Amino acid sequence: MATAPVVALEIGTSRVRALVGEEREDGYLMITGVGETQSRGVRKGDITDFDNALSCVEQVLNTAEEQSRVTINQVHVVLTGSHIQGTISRGTTPIMPPDSEITPEDIEAVMESARAISLGPERRTLHSIHQQFFVDDQEGVTNPEGMVGAKLSVSMLILHGVRNRIMNVLRVANTAGVETAGCAFAGLCSALAVLTPEQKENGCVLIDLGAGTTDYVVYANRCIALAGSIGVGGDHVTNDLAMVLNIPTGPAEKLKANLGVQIPDSDWQDQPVTIQPSGGFAGRTVRLADVDAIISARLDETLTMIYDHLRRNNLHNVMGAGIVLTGGGAKMKNMPEFVSSVLNMPCAIGRPLNVSGIATATEGPEYAAVVGMLKYGLRTSDGETQSMSLRNLVRRFLGR
Repeated sequence: MATAPVVALEIGTSRVRALVGEEREDGYLMITGVGETQSRGVRKGDITDFDNALSCVEQVLNTAEEQSRVTINQVHVVLTGSHIQGTISRGTTPIMPPDSEITPEDIEAVMESARAISLGPERRTLHSIHQQFFVDDQEGVTNPEGMVGAKLSVSMLILHGVRNRIMNVLRVANTAGVETAGCAFAGLCSALAVLTPEQKENGCVLIDLGAGTTDYVVYANRCIALAGSIGVGGDHVTNDLAMVLNIPTGPAEKLKANLGVQIPDSDWQDQPVTIQPSGGFAGRTVRLADVDAIISARLDETLTMIYDHLRRNNLHNVMGAGIVLTGGGAKMKNMPEFVSSVLNMPCAIGRPLNVSGIATATEGPEYAAVVGMLKYGLRTSDGETQSMSLRNLVRRFLGR
């Protein structure tokens, strides 16, 4: 193997997952260990019960250790939550003397200028991603080094979140007996796992449909143009079904998973759906049309929120590669067809690319974020086994 094993940890609303992976000599990622359990103590990506979340993390790490036959000392943590937002910042620096050659020092200076955005004391930067440079009035410069100009500017996407919410997720991992080597936004991780260079080049929207949140990343004009998280996910669909149909959440979850959204035909409107008795619930029969209306309404609302972000940033007409769906919600029946009809763009399911090993972690769209975190960890790891303390990690990624 080309590098030492890397471990990715995802503490999600529905599932907690840990993957162990190694980079092969041909550059492919091999999954050697998987730990997974139903999530407890997490809501919309936030820790709501520390002890329950800790128990889940300890369980999946132990399972992943046993499968991969490695000792897990450090992890890379996937972060999500509606508090994670994207802001476009622009920095500018003069070239001195004017009309002289732009140097690497000038580029670093303008990048620092763009990063120096005021977010408020409760928020901290997760990622700063440069989009394009401007030399004087020339737009679309990808690498200004060696060019001549009087002024250098850069537009940068700043992804930021609430400091304490991020720290609570990191503390769960730290308390489980492992050090946190890095962290990254789930949407970026999913994009890293499933998108091809052609999709990024032509413009696309990655939508990761989780249980508690929906993350999105927009590629346009050869850069990451937009990214963020919405506090609505598959659990909201389940709760809508339970409340409107007066059924328990268990049967409601089964309705969502088994029926998904419908492709209308001539005789589906009045088709009955029988909900079996369970756990004191007497059971009942409902119309398929009613189930579909409830599911479709919530999904339509979520997708429209993302489309509004695209429209406000003039990005809705530059998505040549359409939409790519990941997350557990992508597995709902007829989802690509439904999303395509709502947003009027082609849509496909995204699955991890260039990955081998344990099949469950290489095939499903629900594993996109954690697989992408492995790839991110391999890119940022120096191959050493030294871990980073939580305090140093917070200093490095979040600032004081």
